[in-house]
Amino acid sequence: MNNAVNLYLEGIRDGNYIEAVNKYTGDRYTQHSTGVKDGKEGFIEFFGDFVKRNPVRNIEIVRKITDGKNLFIHAYQNINNGEAEWVTTDFFDTDDNDKIIEHWDVISEYCGENLSKHTSVDGCSEITDLDKTEDNKRVVREFITEILMENDNLDKLSHYVSKDNFQQHLRDMKDGFDSFSEMIRLEREQKLCYKDMFLTVCEGNFVATLSRVERDFEEICRADIFRLENGVIVEYWSNSEPVPKEHVNSGKF
Repeated sequence: MNNAVNLYLEGIRDGNYIEAVNKYTGDRYTQHSTGVKDGKEGFIEFFGDFVKRNPVRNIEIVRKITDGKNLFIHAYQNINNGEAEWVTTDFFDTDDNDKIIEHWDVISEYCGENLSKHTSVDGCSEITDLDKTEDNKRVVREFITEILMENDNLDKLSHYVSKDNFQQHLRDMKDGFDSFSEMIRLEREQKLCYKDMFLTVCEGNFVATLSRVERDFEEICRADIFRLENGVIVEYWSNSEPVPKEHVNSGKF
């Protein structure tokens, strides 16, 4: 995990992108951020321009998940003293030496307080229940498969989501089971459906997933973050961005 964090903070926040990418990535560096070319050279080219255009870069790592060779980072970025504020959700694969060899991301605009006074990055961040890692990973995979990929299983939502204590960090949303159920129902009416779940990274009570979603044939990349207690989801964050038609590498997924 330290290599991913250092690539972020030393390479992007501090502007030492050449030194960082050479130090913290492996023999290959496959890139899925669609505006960045593969390899160390692609990273250097992109962030050389980014650093010049954005001299003030405040980056805060708010959540980290380690799952074997797979890593996840949830970060808040304040660029040029509030000129832009972003939430980034990054997934990494690493080699046997913990060097980064592949990267996926979803980036969206930072959301301030919603109807329940939560932002898109605040909330619990403490990793607990390490003995429940595999169980919680299974619960989230089943939740996405049975509830978000299927259109007729909403009556089973309470199998996966707490009816007593559920917090969500989405724009214009309230806490609570009923609000979440209504959100899923409305997304179905808008013809939004999860098609593929590409990555699942879990450590204890936290699970992060990367999925391909469609809305009226528009392709969307979505990162979802779940916190679980006693086998059910009690807190939820989500980050989405449209998948561009053109890219300079092998594509978003």
